[in-house]
Amino acid sequence: MNRPLLWMLGSIVVLGLLITTMAGVNFSSQTTSTDGQPPIVLYCAASNRAVMEAIRERYEDEYAREIQIQYGPSQTLLSSVDVSGAGDLFLPADDSYLKLAQQKGLIREILPIADMQVVVAVRRQDAENIQSLDDILSDSVKLVQASPETAAVGKLVQQTLQQSGQWDDVSAATVAYRATVTEVASDIVVGAADVGFVYDAVLHTYPDLVAVELPELKPAVSRVAVGVIDQSKQPTAALHFARYVSAKDRGLIQYDQQGFQTAGHDVWADVPELSVFAGSMLRPAIEDTIAAFEEREGVTVNRVYNGCGILVAQMQAGQHPDAYFACDQEFMNQVHDLFPQPVQVSQNELVILVQKGNPHNIASLKNLAREGLRVGIGHEKQCAMGWITQNTFREGGVQEEIMPNVTVQTPTGDMLVNQLQTGSLDAAVAYLSNAAGAGEFLDAIQITGIECSTAVQPWAVNKESSHPETASRLFQKICSTESQEIFAAEGFRWRLESDEIR
Repeated sequence: MNRPLLWMLGSIVVLGLLITTMAGVNFSSQTTSTDGQPPIVLYCAASNRAVMEAIRERYEDEYAREIQIQYGPSQTLLSSVDVSGAGDLFLPADDSYLKLAQQKGLIREILPIADMQVVVAVRRQDAENIQSLDDILSDSVKLVQASPETAAVGKLVQQTLQQSGQWDDVSAATVAYRATVTEVASDIVVGAADVGFVYDAVLHTYPDLVAVELPELKPAVSRVAVGVIDQSKQPTAALHFARYVSAKDRGLIQYDQQGFQTAGHDVWADVPELSVFAGSMLRPAIEDTIAAFEEREGVTVNRVYNGCGILVAQMQAGQHPDAYFACDQEFMNQVHDLFPQPVQVSQNELVILVQKGNPHNIASLKNLAREGLRVGIGHEKQCAMGWITQNTFREGGVQEEIMPNVTVQTPTGDMLVNQLQTGSLDAAVAYLSNAAGAGEFLDAIQITGIECSTAVQPWAVNKESSHPETASRLFQKICSTESQEIFAAEGFRWRLESDEIR
């Protein structure tokens, strides 16, 4: 059969699958669970059918919530999500489809699950005859593949062999293309084909087939993940099931048993509790974002805001939060053993705060040394702001002149702002963000020419956290466009590049 005819037949198969999938979606959206709650609708790659059926059965028994699953080729399922605008979750065989969907605004959260390696499937009795790519290209061997137009494994094989310059030979030797990877495996079992490219995990349900690993296919690894569909009308319920699927002590048990490669991931909890330590100056920038995250995810985030010196002391005394958002890199470095991979998110500048109209005519740090002036600063041992203030004074050569006028040292900038507003201070050295909500009462005077007067705020997830994926999704929420606008409104400058978000 020539190649144009193969592709035409393949297209007819794809169209038929898409129509079937759409029919399934319409049916699902009109059905309700026996307990009155609407079912959770999942579009799932055919390669994950065996493991997902086991997970669905356990979840429905545990939570009495129906899961409706539409299986098919990844590209066909993506088209269904795009066209129908319905459903709750999308689980393709490769996360490249989720990235495509996210670029089109179809997917919100993505939860990683497992990896699959592409191998050559062959009948057990024929294995010794298939040991290399040349063996597969022999005229006496019938090769079938999953279509690169519909199936993740087909697209991955094509991309990998194109990069090594071997795709044209393999394509010419292919006698047929199938819509899904399971159809490829079935062809080999019944003798319609001799070999085919499949995922190693798929062979777990085909005992008559064995895997042959080729060095040419070593880079061909699919990362399986599940995404929450943007149009889902029950995102919290969808996330509940997605977390169940990706939990190391729930869904991943099934994935392990079926031969998928898993590592890391969250421990299961019906309502996870996440603990976050954050510098006080970050509170106005992240509090609303965290509250919105709690509501959508159905989780609890126990946050502790305080001076970073105090937070570091608590962590060194044994309190280990899931995530830490420090006021400055120096206070992240002090707990590096807990948070080895921080990323720098934003920066904030020290300024001189004075009462509206600047009645004492203060224009620079040197002016803070005037006799009789009452100056407030952060506490050097209790907060990053105090530590940076002292460095700034030393760098500016004014520390000895100003310190006699310092009447109060506090663990947070908010306390200094309050004392300025009540008139018990004439000036304070604090972050620009501390003045963001007090523009009606205070003026901010910029400190120029001293580089160390700028603080950098790093974020990191605890390497021992039981919920690293949930913490990672919270960070992605903090990095959203809406959140960055809040940071800017509160006086911060955003510095994290989009490719650094993880």
